[in-house]
Amino acid sequence: MDDTAPRPEHFDVLIVGAGISGIGGAHHLQEQCPSRSFVVLESQEGFGGTWRTHRYPGIRSDSDLYTFGYRFKPWTGPPIATAPEILRYMGEVIAEDGLDRHIRYGHRIRSASWDSATARWSIEAERRDGSLARFTAGFLWMCQGYYRHEEGYTPDWPGTERFRGRIVHPQTWPDDLDHAGRRVVVIGSGATAATIVPAMADTAAHVTMLQRSPTFFRTGRNAIEIADELRTLGINEDWIHEIVRRKILFEQARFIDRTHSEPEKVKEELLTEVRRHLGPDYDVATHFTPRYRPWQQRLAFIPDADLFRGIAQGRASVVTDEIESFTEHGLLLKSGRTLEADIIVTATGFHLSVLGDIAFTIDGTPLDFGQTITYRGMMFTGVPNMAWVFGYIRAAWTLRADMVADFVCRLLNHMQATGARQVEVALRPEDAGMPLGPWIDPEEFSSGYVARGQHLLPRRGDKPEWQHAHDYWAEKDAIPAIDLTDSAFVYR
Repeated sequence: MDDTAPRPEHFDVLIVGAGISGIGGAHHLQEQCPSRSFVVLESQEGFGGTWRTHRYPGIRSDSDLYTFGYRFKPWTGPPIATAPEILRYMGEVIAEDGLDRHIRYGHRIRSASWDSATARWSIEAERRDGSLARFTAGFLWMCQGYYRHEEGYTPDWPGTERFRGRIVHPQTWPDDLDHAGRRVVVIGSGATAATIVPAMADTAAHVTMLQRSPTFFRTGRNAIEIADELRTLGINEDWIHEIVRRKILFEQARFIDRTHSEPEKVKEELLTEVRRHLGPDYDVATHFTPRYRPWQQRLAFIPDADLFRGIAQGRASVVTDEIESFTEHGLLLKSGRTLEADIIVTATGFHLSVLGDIAFTIDGTPLDFGQTITYRGMMFTGVPNMAWVFGYIRAAWTLRADMVADFVCRLLNHMQATGARQVEVALRPEDAGMPLGPWIDPEEFSSGYVARGQHLLPRRGDKPEWQHAHDYWAEKDAIPAIDLTDSAFVYR
């Protein structure tokens, strides 16, 4: 090591990321493993992760905060929350738990190296001023999310350099963008586009949502009747939080089951709701009837039907077509139609970031994460003393973040009680020859960012232990029941 390099600081646990997963993990670690020292490293200049990165108009959650919120911290606002409301909620957790002293902002991790001789990770991070910080840790807890915060995904369309207006991606929204009185085209049809369109339509001359293919949406009031009624009765917020969480999760489970058992009926119910807002003459078949079954891609919730209200009022419109090229004044579509625009928003997704794009080595050998096999989407063969938080497709991310935190804390306490310094997962004799497949079955979930990055993700087996189930209702019982003495866990 360079004699001039700073001496590494050592912690029992190093948490990567101060977003929703990292802050939750820090809370659970402090509560369940009080003797463990820990630090949280965050590349941005403040907490929040996604909710700090994204600043586009109208940014809000697409999961309700009774389930996206932590189980230990009651949510008291509207179920679909804005980014500032979510940041305020997270800030309260940090303040109430005194987590500030554990968080180091402006620290981007460049490398992480495991050494079996010392049973430690060595981490090198770059500060915003370019200086280096070095740490060692007994356990690495990856809570950094799953996409690159610095840059969103934008397809390589012909002629973008010809366009005289502004092209912006929601992930890097400019502070100086004024859309009042401007013609706006939003490319995309997911939750981000469905949020931006009604938010910009209030003051823009017109907003057009341009999509290659339609998306399924659900609508409803941004309120939960039972929560409001319980508050009127003066019921304790902890009780309200738990009751409403259970109600929502029960209803979600029933709905998801129906998307498999009677997909055509669910599809018709969703489209009937669209027709109710847009009227009998609107071309729902072209613009809001997807080619996939409900929940094969993420199904976005539209609070108070604001997207559909904007379309019905003529402030917004939908075009289903593909881009031939950009022009000086907008877009030429493959149908021959042109769309004129002053601003084009590319709500086209993001780049998958595997383990934070950190250069990992295990005893001097670079880690090829795509060649590992996952243990319940939390640990990985050949990777010692590390856990990763990756949430759910069909339920709130934080539901799984809380469960993974319980598992990590239980594992750390088990290691402390048995004197183990190292743990990794390995296939058991009964797993020999087990068929392996991609991290997510494309038949179950086919979103673009997964398809583009599937080869970078770990493989899964055909047994529950060796796959990320993406099913909260199964995992809520399975993960707490994990036997830490099972031969899949190798301790040293």
